[in-house]
Amino acid sequence: MEASGRLAREGTDPDEDVVRRVARGDQAAVQALVARKLPRMLSLARRMLGDPAEAEDVAQEVFLRVWKHAPSWKPGKARFDTWMHRVALNLCYDRLRSKREHPVAEPPERPDPSPGAERGLEAAQLGARVERALQALPERQREAIVLCHYQELSNIEAAALLGISVEALESLLSRGRRALRAALADVARS
Repeated sequence: MEASGRLAREGTDPDEDVVRRVARGDQAAVQALVARKLPRMLSLARRMLGDPAEAEDVAQEVFLRVWKHAPSWKPGKARFDTWMHRVALNLCYDRLRSKREHPVAEPPERPDPSPGAERGLEAAQLGARVERALQALPERQREAIVLCHYQELSNIEAAALLGISVEALESLLSRGRRALRAALADVARS
């Protein structure tokens, strides 16, 4: 609540003008909004879902909702960017709830035998391991880490987005970091 009250005192939402233009059907505004917001929506969805294809579907759905709701959006309650993040998180939750273990249809790609491939493979394996550790976190801890560390939201913005206090967010971050350190302890030793 404090963040939205501050928004009203400080003035306008930085996205207010482009959202109004999108609502009027301005194609340049649509392109500008997509260019500005798509990378963050994709990043958020990839981190939450661990699947680039599903992340693209989520991002597409977020923008469909933007086009649909832009004419009725009223500035002042919350930043438009915060609303978009909330929509993306909710879509990710829906997919995570319906997701079940499915066998992999294709075997993993074979590593490139060229020089340096081993180093690239090690980095890819470490990245995949970090991603699995992130996916293994409880949903709220994963959300907090993704919003603060990958989406680079401030603690105040992330707490407002999640509808919790800054102290509760910091607690989620602390527990999530501890769980990640424990899951990746052997990596830190090597």
